[in-house]
Amino acid sequence: MSKVSAQLVKELREKTGAGIKDCQEALAQNALQVDKAADWLRQKGISRAEKKADRVTAEGAVGSYIHLGGKVGVLIEVNCETDFVAKTDDFKSLVNELALQVAAMKPDYVSREEVPQETLAAELDGYKKVAMEEGKPENIAEKIAQGKIDKYFSNICLLEMDYIRDDSKKVLDVIKESIAKLGENIRVKRFVRYVLGA
Repeated sequence: MSKVSAQLVKELREKTGAGIKDCQEALAQNALQVDKAADWLRQKGISRAEKKADRVTAEGAVGSYIHLGGKVGVLIEVNCETDFVAKTDDFKSLVNELALQVAAMKPDYVSREEVPQETLAAELDGYKKVAMEEGKPENIAEKIAQGKIDKYFSNICLLEMDYIRDDSKKVLDVIKESIAKLGENIRVKRFVRYVLGA
């Protein structure tokens, strides 16, 4: 294997913000290909992010976004572990992006865990009835209903929505990337979306 050059490490660092040793390892593991190494680092960072998921988030920020000449407004609380991270530009940028996502996509809940059980049961029942009316056997209708529920969550839960700037990612993926970059657990606690006259 050829030696990892300082130029490649510099290029990868500029692209990912990762440390020198991580960049050297990523390039070595991926045949000195910067794009593959960047993807490898991202995956590694996301798995690290998942390990941080249980850490306490007691700091953070309340962000706001006002749109359409004052006709739509959002307040969102995003938590992290330390006030040091809460004051970084990267964290503030994430809070702003999440507020913009709420303004644009109108989620009802942060996550699927917040959806009331009776709402969920009614949705499932409705999807199942439609499938059975189309002549599907009950066991197949159940599976169809379950599949539609995942789509339902992606329309009403912030974390499961497609990210407005890149629909190949979910909002949760964007948060995990920030966790990997900032080294702390990050959690959306709550949001409120206001519409003038509504």
